[in-house]
Amino acid sequence: MRAGTNLPAVGGYNQAVVLDAVRRSVDGVSRVEVAASTGLSAQTVTNVVRRLIDDGLVAEAGTRAGGVGKPRTIVKLQPRGRLALGVHLDPSVITVVLLDLAGSVVADRAIPTPPSATAPKTLQRIVKVASALVSSVGVDSSRIMGVGIAAPGPVDVEAGVVLDPPLLPGWRNVPVRDELARRLGMPVLLEKDVTAAAVAELWMDTAGERSDMIFFYYGTGVGLGLVMNGEVIRGASNNAGDVGGLVVGGGPARPEHHRWRLGDAVLPRHVVADAIAAGVLRGDAAAMTTADVRAAFPVITDAAAHDERAASLLDGVADDIAVSLVSLVNALDVDRVVFGGPFFPPVRDVVLRRVPPAVNESPLMVMPHEIVFGESAIGDDVAAIGAACLVLDHALSPRPAGLLIRR
Repeated sequence: MRAGTNLPAVGGYNQAVVLDAVRRSVDGVSRVEVAASTGLSAQTVTNVVRRLIDDGLVAEAGTRAGGVGKPRTIVKLQPRGRLALGVHLDPSVITVVLLDLAGSVVADRAIPTPPSATAPKTLQRIVKVASALVSSVGVDSSRIMGVGIAAPGPVDVEAGVVLDPPLLPGWRNVPVRDELARRLGMPVLLEKDVTAAAVAELWMDTAGERSDMIFFYYGTGVGLGLVMNGEVIRGASNNAGDVGGLVVGGGPARPEHHRWRLGDAVLPRHVVADAIAAGVLRGDAAAMTTADVRAAFPVITDAAAHDERAASLLDGVADDIAVSLVSLVNALDVDRVVFGGPFFPPVRDVVLRRVPPAVNESPLMVMPHEIVFGESAIGDDVAAIGAACLVLDHALSPRPAGLLIRR
């Protein structure tokens, strides 16, 4: 819980502190409890709560007995007081979500990423989907705080530019932020997709269990979101999380492991190609689009129940992920790993069965604590939801700088 200050010059920060305290209390909280948890004076809390009520962000919700004295009035979040749009630009699918203050999805849409469309045409499709989504739920656009865009890296967050994502040809130096801001007439934030996913996990973590965490993103590519001491780690250029080059196999010990880098070893496209080569699937791996790979990948999981070749391929994916995580956990000293991303559901069972013991029992593990493993509770749309959470977090989280979205 962030502490506030009673200095009159930072009312915006105190408002964020109080709103954060109310948001994290599922059953509501009294003004006295907010003052105790934040260190703010009772009068400051009263003044801030009054402003939040006037702005439609919180509301009084009955009373609760608190021992001696009269019952305390409870304040609860008004989830629909403000909303945020989130967009995940993935090489295989574009997902758009509308999120309320509680982190609940009000509405969502998904469309295939056009394999041959230019970036401007794709951005126009995003604008149409986002506008239709807002219209479909009858939300006043004045209540939408902004739009978050989660895109594969590398990105230039300060300039709002997608630089040159390897799996999105034709997206070199595209000014995504300014183009969407101009077309939608809203503030826009750009973030790397794995970072956005980590933001979502942290925003939804009301129990405080994920303050030191690796988010392992398994999508069209692989990546890493990192949370340490309750903060998302972005890196010097906001491009942290590229782990595709980690060595997971090959060399004299495993000469049969021809893909020795993590990205090459577990990339869904390569797993599908291996399945075709092994006779598990039919098709031309070289001619497959990202949509084709997305459709074929779950077929390998289905086949694994009765085909040892398919089962071996998935076991190899899990084992390579485990090798990478031993190195990452040792380097970063986190206590939790959360898996997610659009390609994770088909490998969920094999990964959660094989990876935890492989990591915790590895002779190379040096951490003195057990690593807890789990799956994102947010679902396949974690990056899109994370993109919307970027807006909420940027505008509402108690941070002395950056309370306003800047273009």
